[in-house]
Amino acid sequence: MNLVHASIFSQRTSGVLLHITSLPGAYGSGDLGAEAYHFVDWLVSAGQRLWQILPLSPVGPGNSPYHSPSTFAGNPLLVDMDELVRCGWLSPRPDNEFEPGRCDFERVAPYRMGRLREAWQGFLHTVQPSDWTEFENFRAQQAHWLEGYALFMALEARHGKPWTQWPAALAQCAPVALAEVAGQMADDLGFLSFIQWRFSLQWHRLREYARVRGVVIIGDAPIFVAHHSADVWINTDLYRLDAQGEPTVVAGVPPDYFSDTGQRWGNPLYRWDVMADDGFAWWKARLTHLLALVDVVRLDHFRGFESYWEIPASEPTAAAGHWRDGPGKALFDALTTGHDLSGKTGPLPIIAEDLGQITPAVSALRQECGFPGMRVMQFAFGDTSANPYLPHNFETQTVAYTGTHDNDTSLGWRQTASATERHAARCYLGPQADVEIHWAMMQSLSQSVANTVIFPLQDVLGLDGTHRMNTPGVAHGCWEWRFDWRQVGEEPARRLVNLTRAHGRNLTVLT
Repeated sequence: MNLVHASIFSQRTSGVLLHITSLPGAYGSGDLGAEAYHFVDWLVSAGQRLWQILPLSPVGPGNSPYHSPSTFAGNPLLVDMDELVRCGWLSPRPDNEFEPGRCDFERVAPYRMGRLREAWQGFLHTVQPSDWTEFENFRAQQAHWLEGYALFMALEARHGKPWTQWPAALAQCAPVALAEVAGQMADDLGFLSFIQWRFSLQWHRLREYARVRGVVIIGDAPIFVAHHSADVWINTDLYRLDAQGEPTVVAGVPPDYFSDTGQRWGNPLYRWDVMADDGFAWWKARLTHLLALVDVVRLDHFRGFESYWEIPASEPTAAAGHWRDGPGKALFDALTTGHDLSGKTGPLPIIAEDLGQITPAVSALRQECGFPGMRVMQFAFGDTSANPYLPHNFETQTVAYTGTHDNDTSLGWRQTASATERHAARCYLGPQADVEIHWAMMQSLSQSVANTVIFPLQDVLGLDGTHRMNTPGVAHGCWEWRFDWRQVGEEPARRLVNLTRAHGRNLTVLT
């Protein structure tokens, strides 16, 4: 593995946040095909050295990549169809006239899965011995997660229910029952493994293309996993579940200024004591796998590793929860002791997502681990100059954003901000805040001492709130945004180049 060391955070760099599904393309969703390579080229032309994406795993309820049926698998919707055509396994077919500015998951998912099934049959009928050997080697090398994932997805398709409602022997992963059903569903298991094989090959080619051109890829790791997932089904002893496999407590965040009842996420909580007994082996496997795919990991909800909000599963809201101690530094010590995930000495290449209610203890843990934290400029404009999200209060070990995938676009933010916030932005950013709030924010961040700044592509293009990626708490219509190259033109790249040169952010990244 050729991984970027955490020393990248000591360099002045900048980059763009864009998920793969938001790329253009003829098959209804951005994927790992030609448009992804073109985007890498565009980043280079714009003087950018960082490409941040969202989780690469399959999407779950609400099409969210943060509620995936597997933390190890790749998203089947990202597989490049044209590559399968070039291999001779899939016949060319005109696109399905999908809406260019939107990923309509209800149409895209069945269409793409149907085409992938055709490619699997084409592979079986025309496969060369060398390809079959390569496929079987992949299945063997990734068996530690692939076998369970493929079986889980095949059983989900058969039963159409949460795993706790499957026949008891299957829900409890009884070896004899699993072996029997695996024999019955051999073709389905082969198909699901075939998808992961092609995803892996295509992703590593794209990542190598980016690496050669000096572009670092930042991935994402949600702290919690979905209950209806292969991860929980296979490892029930690692989660706080009852005898039927249902969570006894779930994750969320407490009531705050934004919500009187808090947020009840519903993810099962870890049995950290059990995980500690084997040296956090599951976390080691997870992070090792992810760092073989990306260069840097944004670790979501970092404060949950210091303490997390535990909600009784019987409670409909988060209001009745309470704080519980997380694993703390013991987890991160275990990840680096005798198991050098980064490929080099020093801190792991991790960005700690430390937004929300952050206590001194959370900050101390992050600093002790050597991880940079995050600052989001849309949170900056209150009534005090001491606001930690204002650029003049940044530390160098900071990753600064105009907004994240959960925020409105900067233009959308200004259109809905209060008069007080707009006045504060104007005072801080100058007259440009009334004309181009997105470029005013980007320039302020780029000028700051923060070594790392990242801009959502929507802000680079000056798009309004109808183009936002996600609205937390909204179940439908999120994660669908896609751009079109006609929206880009030459101006954004030129302005980004000038910004990065002026503020010393176009240095060569250490690899």
